[in-house]
Amino acid sequence: MPIDLICLDADDTLWHNMRHFEEAHAAFTAMLQPFVAAEVARETLDACEARNLRLYGYGAKGFTLSMIETALELGGERLPGAVIADLLAAGRRLLAHPVELLHAIEATLDALADRGRLVLVTKGDLLHQEAKLAASGLGDRFAGIEIVSDKTEQTFARLFDRYGVAADQVVMAGDSMRSDVLPALAAGAWAAYVPQPLAWQHEAAKAPSDHPRFRQLPDLGALPGWIDTIGQGRPD
Repeated sequence: MPIDLICLDADDTLWHNMRHFEEAHAAFTAMLQPFVAAEVARETLDACEARNLRLYGYGAKGFTLSMIETALELGGERLPGAVIADLLAAGRRLLAHPVELLHAIEATLDALADRGRLVLVTKGDLLHQEAKLAASGLGDRFAGIEIVSDKTEQTFARLFDRYGVAADQVVMAGDSMRSDVLPALAAGAWAAYVPQPLAWQHEAAKAPSDHPRFRQLPDLGALPGWIDTIGQGRPD
């Protein structure tokens, strides 16, 4: 059965994202240097952010709150108020960074649009994701925009129903094994993993072993070719 719906992640699939979080991490560890070693600051922040996901969700705003919480935890009463101001400034930079498209994304989207309806499926803060999409100039290329709090099997099942498509007529592609690949496969879709070098550890998961509907691709530009093999009944 040919592919009808092509679902794409946004951050680090269409445009750079984690490089800006890495810059914020570096600024954070530098600010905490008088109190703890850089690796302790990073590990404590990572744990705090993971703990806060259920409260703040995904995105720069929750990350900024986690930076402040971690700084207060590690610095205690010795933490100068100026550090909090600097962390807020780092968070604002994270929210306002320019949107830089990954290589040849526009040409890739043109090729994909010839093969099915495109739907953007991204998670995070609604306002920030909408702002990044607007700045990217890519919005008009999509038949649908889905900004969700998390990506689960149920999220994808509802999405397939909303677009009136059978699960085996859908491909999901993104850089997160945990959020883009595994739940889409569980919902019955095809899934392509397009890893990026600055992966967030929280999004890591074990790749499926010999799954017939899964492929790891070197870049998003390889997705149209794989979709063609699916449509021809030989996805190898």
